[in-house]
Amino acid sequence: MIPELRQTFNASFSEATYQRYLQELQAPYPGALDFRVAETPVFIPAYFRDKMLSACEHIIDVIVAPEFLQQSEAAIPAAYRVPGDEKHPQCLVFDFGICENASGEYEPQLIEMQGFPSLFGYQLWHEEVTRRNFSIPEHCSSYLNGYTPESYNAFLREMILGKHEPESVILLEIFPHQQKTRIDFYCTTQYTGISIVCLTELEREGKQLYYRKEGKRIRVERIYNRIIFDELQQQPEEIRAKGQLLMEELDVEWVPHPNWFYRISKHTLPYLHHPYVPVTHFLSDIKEIPQDLNNYVLKPLFSFAGQGVIIDLHLEDLKKIEDPENWILQRKVKYADVITTPDGPAKAEIRLFYFWKEGTARPVAVNNLARLSKGKMIGVRYNKDKTWVGGSLAYFFE
Repeated sequence: MIPELRQTFNASFSEATYQRYLQELQAPYPGALDFRVAETPVFIPAYFRDKMLSACEHIIDVIVAPEFLQQSEAAIPAAYRVPGDEKHPQCLVFDFGICENASGEYEPQLIEMQGFPSLFGYQLWHEEVTRRNFSIPEHCSSYLNGYTPESYNAFLREMILGKHEPESVILLEIFPHQQKTRIDFYCTTQYTGISIVCLTELEREGKQLYYRKEGKRIRVERIYNRIIFDELQQQPEEIRAKGQLLMEELDVEWVPHPNWFYRISKHTLPYLHHPYVPVTHFLSDIKEIPQDLNNYVLKPLFSFAGQGVIIDLHLEDLKKIEDPENWILQRKVKYADVITTPDGPAKAEIRLFYFWKEGTARPVAVNNLARLSKGKMIGVRYNKDKTWVGGSLAYFFE
C-alpha cells in the first residue's frame, strides 16, 4: 500500500533470507510452526490505520452501550452457555479486509470480530524476528497507541494473570499440542509463565478445578480460555462429556469468559452502521430477497474458520436454510489485489488486537496480525501451493 516500500522490500528479498527467517521463528519451538508464514509484512499508511480504528471505536460504542448485553443474549447457544461473571471481555479482535471501493480507492471493510484471543504471544515474537531478518524502517511499528514490545508484553501478562501467580493460571485448550496455533501457546507460556493444560487433564472437587504439574496438584484460579466450544462439540463423546464441567458453576476466573465468543461475533454485525462495516442483516429479518444476490455472501452465525460460508450465492441456497435466525446476509466486499509479489498480486486482511484493562471504560488497540491470500477467501485451505501468502503482520507508517 506504500509503493516505494513495497518496491524496496521486493527488490531486496531473497529465498535464503526467507528460509533463515522461518528457521529463527520456529527455533525455540521445533515443529510447532504449523501454518504458512508469508514472505512479507504489509505496509499500512496512517490514513488506512485510522479508518480501521474509526470502525473499531464505533463497534466498541455498540458493545459498551447498556442494551448490548440484552441484544446479544440470543447469540449464546443454550447448550454452550457458561455460568459466571462476564463483566467485559479482556480481549477483542477485529478483522478488516483491504478492499477497493466503487471509486477504486483502498478502504478497510470489517470481515469478522471476536471476543476471543488470537496469536497474542506469537505476534510479539514474530515481530522481533521480522525486524532482525528484514530491512524494516525504524519510523514504523506493528504496535498501536504508542505501545512497544515491552509495554505490550507487560499488558499481555497483566491481562492473562490478573492478580494471580502464574502457577494458578492455565491456558486451556482441547489437545493443545495438536492445534495449528500451538506455537502461540508456547510463546504465551514463555512470556507469562502459565501452564498449558488440556481439557482432559482437569480435575474437579466441588466448585474448584485442579491440574497437575510435575506431580503436584495445583488449584486453577484463572483460565486463559482457548477452547472454541463449537469445536468441542465435534469431539468424541468422552471429550464432550468432560467439557460439561465447564458449563457448571465454578470458583474460577475466565480470560475472557466463554460467552463473549458468541456475544462479540457475526451476531453483532447487523447492529453496526459504519462506512467500513458491510451492510449486514439477519436472514430472518429479510422481507424481500435482493435481486442482486451475487453481491451478497451468506454466513452461518455459528461456524469455525469460515466453514459453511457461501460466497457464490443463489436463490436456491437461501431456500435450503431451515434456521434463518442463525444466518446473516452480508453485502460482499471487493478485496484489492494490493500486494505486488513475484507470482501475482495478493490480497490481505489485518486483524487488530484490543486489550481491556480492568477498571477502564473501553478497550484499547495494541497490536495486529495480517494474513495474505491469493484465493477466494483468506485461509490456508484456500491458498495451497501458493507463495507470498499466509500469516504476517502489518507495519503502520505516519
